[in-house]
Amino acid sequence: MNNAAITTCVAFTGHRTYNHEANRLLRHTVLSLHSAGKHTFLSGMAAGFDMAAAEAVLDCRTARTDIRLVAVIPFRGQEERFSSHDRIRYEQILAEADETVILSEYYTRGVYAVRNDYLIAHAATLITWYDGSTGGTRYTVERALAQRRKLIHLHPSTPLSVYPDPELFL
Repeated sequence: MNNAAITTCVAFTGHRTYNHEANRLLRHTVLSLHSAGKHTFLSGMAAGFDMAAAEAVLDCRTARTDIRLVAVIPFRGQEERFSSHDRIRYEQILAEADETVILSEYYTRGVYAVRNDYLIAHAATLITWYDGSTGGTRYTVERALAQRRKLIHLHPSTPLSVYPDPELFL
């Protein structure tokens, strides 16, 4: 993907424990970014924040028809590990997604990190639901900052946008 395409893409990363606490703010953020020229949104399709973010994009698409949702699936059959309720949501999201990217045909150790790296590599901005705990979201946030991506935190403990520190005299 070229740099011009990356600048118009936004990815999501957040905890599976997300319980719809920021749905209004999530939709508002998607619409604001769309108004700023971001048209493609990437969801890693995990239960929790990822699927809530994908649903927010689909909701926003009713008013802004040029918004695109890309479902980035770490491995085929990921949804088999979900609750029955989340499996139904997952299938509904996939049916409405503009594009589906499956990174592996089967589960392997590290496949979630591959998915997270893909999200970072293909988006200039990440919307996060990060509470400071260890795990995949922390990995993604740290890698995104290291690669100078813009992060917009929606978690109430860090509600403001965070930018990497500027490097002088590059």
